[in-house]
Amino acid sequence: MNDNPDLVGNDRARYCAVRRPAGVRYIEVLDQRALPHAVETQRIATVDAAATAIRDMVVRGAPLIGAVGAYGFALGLDTEAGDDALARIHALLDATRPTAMNLRWALDRVRARVVSLAPAIRADAAWAEADAIVAEDVSINAALGRHGLALLQSIERNRDGPLNVMTHCNAGALATCGFGTATAPIFLAHEQGMAVHVWVSETRPRLQGANLTAWEMAQRDIPHTLIVDSASGLLMRRGEVDVVIVGADRVATNGDVCNKIGTYDKALAAADNGVPFYVALPSPTIDWSARSGEAIAIETRSGREVLDVRGRDASGESRTVAIAGDATPALNFAFDVTPQRLVTGYLTERGVARDAEALHALFRERPSR
Repeated sequence: MNDNPDLVGNDRARYCAVRRPAGVRYIEVLDQRALPHAVETQRIATVDAAATAIRDMVVRGAPLIGAVGAYGFALGLDTEAGDDALARIHALLDATRPTAMNLRWALDRVRARVVSLAPAIRADAAWAEADAIVAEDVSINAALGRHGLALLQSIERNRDGPLNVMTHCNAGALATCGFGTATAPIFLAHEQGMAVHVWVSETRPRLQGANLTAWEMAQRDIPHTLIVDSASGLLMRRGEVDVVIVGADRVATNGDVCNKIGTYDKALAAADNGVPFYVALPSPTIDWSARSGEAIAIETRSGREVLDVRGRDASGESRTVAIAGDATPALNFAFDVTPQRLVTGYLTERGVARDAEALHALFRERPSR
């Protein structure tokens, strides 16, 4: 089902983050921990393997972990499909990453699809639903990209030269089932000959910007420059950023945005310097039950991610080294929340919403509760 390069968003990069080869009951994923120095894949053939891949960030990005979670649900039902198994599989996968909305959304969707069916046919239905989630994500990203391209074309530049877009973390094809969210407009703009340059922030501590976004830009020959996260404000103050586009892991109904830690800092700097700040927001990332960002649980990960860094040495070997003393503890929040007042607009598959009210208007069939 996912072997069509156009469907999975392979385009010129010739890779995709998740693939289910036709006719099989397993999936293949890129091990994102190995990038950018190596391209390695993992076969996931059990629900436990799917849970581990999500928890250990073999796969990451809200839409992608939703898809892998859906496939993990189907894998679990291949083994046991009774009502007790439904609850157990849902709980196992849901616990892997507590913040990103798409995981819970996908698990709830698969469960709702199969719960009324006889156990003997639940697994087949779950596999079909997971396939549908993947196909829909690709379609959503493509539509979001088209609306985002129009937005980029409308932005007035402060200087001659390329349009300077700043990103954070990785909201590219690697974070989705194809083409990406925040990167989709950039990819389209470049393909259509628009002069664009991307400021890629490292995104500490796991360096998704340095390891993943920069790699994706290089794969497509898009001009880009890697910066430390704390250089973002200076670049905006110097007038060298025309627009900031970030992804999202969960968005509350009032428009508050939960995204990778450091997003709030960029939003503050953008507001202070008059730089438009847009959130690329596929509709499954909206949490219609959360009234504000205060209701969103912020994942805290191991302090080792802060205290250690992995890279390639001069001999070509990948190594992990400590960057702080043994006696130093670390606090590792994975996400932060940006208030709606700092967001210029939400870039969705149905167009650009300028505020929470406009966002609700675009998706009237999904009222908050």
